[in-house]
Amino acid sequence: MYYKLYVLLIYSGLAMGSGFTLSSKDFANGGSLNTRFTCVGKNETPSLRWTGAPAGTKTFALIMDDPDVPTKKAFVHWIVFNIPATKTGLSHSLKRSKMISDGTKQGSNSLYHIGFDGPCPPSGKEHRYYFRLYALDKILDLQPTITKEQLVKAMEGSILAEAELMGTYKRV
Repeated sequence: MYYKLYVLLIYSGLAMGSGFTLSSKDFANGGSLNTRFTCVGKNETPSLRWTGAPAGTKTFALIMDDPDVPTKKAFVHWIVFNIPATKTGLSHSLKRSKMISDGTKQGSNSLYHIGFDGPCPPSGKEHRYYFRLYALDKILDLQPTITKEQLVKAMEGSILAEAELMGTYKRV
């Protein structure tokens, strides 16, 4: 699915590297996630910040997933969409709700929960957790509770830029 999106971005001339960046004060790109953001800890959302959104951005969408699970599909931990273009981040410990006061919506993760469920891999192997933020040229007419597949389909043709941040976690 991400390959299809990436090819679409390249074809559109919108591949990463456009100055659109995603970061967190809670972990460095490629760095380890603190236990408090996992099922072993408090299962809190990390704070995220972004800069360099392209002109014409109307909303942002975020997908956090783990491609290292032993299944055909990545495990989806978090879906957030219709984040207003005026926002430059998501705060620490975002509440688990379908709708946030500014119009931001949260979708269903792989556990069929609304909002964030942190990393919870089996003991032993380190997993990678990708936070992918998309700058979109429209507000998505979608209900909260949507799945990753529904979000990806709805974003087709509307992605202006993508920013990525990756954290790791190894459960002992």
